[in-house]
Amino acid sequence: MTLRSNFAINAGRFALWGLTTFTRGGSSLPGKIATTIDPNVLEALTKNYKVVVITGTNGKTLTTALTVQALKQKYPQVLTNPTGSNMQQGIVSTFLTAPNLKDGEQGIAVLEVDEGSLKHVVNALKPELFVHTNVFRDQMDRYGEIYSIYELMADAAKAVPNATVLANADSPLFNSMELPNPREYFGFDHKVDHDVEPHYNTDGILCPHCNNVLSYHNLTYANLGKYYCKHCDFKRPNLDYSINKVEELTLTHSTFEIDGHSFTIPVAGLYNIYNALAAYSVARFLGVEPNDIREGFKQAERVFGRQEIININGKKVLLNLVKNPVGLNQVIELVGLEKNPFMLVSILNNQYADGTDVSWIWDGHYEQMVNFPIKETVVGGMKADEMKLRLTVAGIPEESITQLNSMNDIIEAIENSSEEHVHILATYTAMLELRKILQEKNHL
Repeated sequence: MTLRSNFAINAGRFALWGLTTFTRGGSSLPGKIATTIDPNVLEALTKNYKVVVITGTNGKTLTTALTVQALKQKYPQVLTNPTGSNMQQGIVSTFLTAPNLKDGEQGIAVLEVDEGSLKHVVNALKPELFVHTNVFRDQMDRYGEIYSIYELMADAAKAVPNATVLANADSPLFNSMELPNPREYFGFDHKVDHDVEPHYNTDGILCPHCNNVLSYHNLTYANLGKYYCKHCDFKRPNLDYSINKVEELTLTHSTFEIDGHSFTIPVAGLYNIYNALAAYSVARFLGVEPNDIREGFKQAERVFGRQEIININGKKVLLNLVKNPVGLNQVIELVGLEKNPFMLVSILNNQYADGTDVSWIWDGHYEQMVNFPIKETVVGGMKADEMKLRLTVAGIPEESITQLNSMNDIIEAIENSSEEHVHILATYTAMLELRKILQEKNHL
């Protein structure tokens, strides 16, 4: 390690100590300080770590959390970025928090990495494994179309050709180009083959070989499933790890079989079973036995903002992050499992971290909510007007929607509601602001 790197690391750790001691902490500032002093500090920090990079549009945070719990059953030193700070500075900060490893000791770093940040960190991290979860339209102002997003992911993999790419086989995009890397695949294989067509407004269902519309023997959601092309030999690759059976889907948990082994996770939805499958696949790739993975999943907790359960004055509040059409539609299906009357809260911001273009809400299937047992509806956030209009167009009576200007007013409305069940759908910065005030009010 160079003197410059050593000084950068010490400066970053001092900043981390100060933030932790005198404030609520900060996930990226120590990394920013260290990187400013030494742009190559990340390479020095990762020297004794085997690195797993988890990237993709949806599911990075929960996949990372489940993977960490599974790996901890076998490996004593597992490092991760649990706050979801997944850009370069946040990743550097993560390594600054790590204890010093003993001579000859090797740790495992399981890192959620933003697709746009891959190119800035991949050469320093030198991952042993890339995990590609999915690619959907997300923050068009930042990333562009899905093909641009995947190009970022593929370029990062090509920069480390010895790293294995562990990809979601159900996404046609992940089988659309040649890579120099070894590849393994995970996916769903839980139903007998039958003909099914994706929604007409689905992205990524053109064959990359002949440009015809793909057909499906099975479809989980969006463009994910057992695809094939009727006009050429393009089809889903063989699975190395697979979901054999979905046993139970409820509002609070999911039970399923992977490779003949039964697992339960404390979150709902097919999209979260994909996350568990990805985590299982990483753990098996690194030699963890299924029974240990099961034990790790039992110890996993809900990730903040992702089906997080909050008690507000005795009310059961379920908080869900929404950030793009596919994720939103999966959350709407999840809310549809609610049998009790409930209050709906929808908070829409358009800060940079949310994506400044909020037109994606018009691709959300809010029309399904007309048949949900919603008794009160509240909208808020920077784009509350747009949110109210979308719900009105979906069929929710305008006069039944209350628009509130501040997060404090929203929380007060929840506190005073007569409903015992509340579902909150919030974009990223709205979710962070909401949680901050809930903490100040001792609800968290």
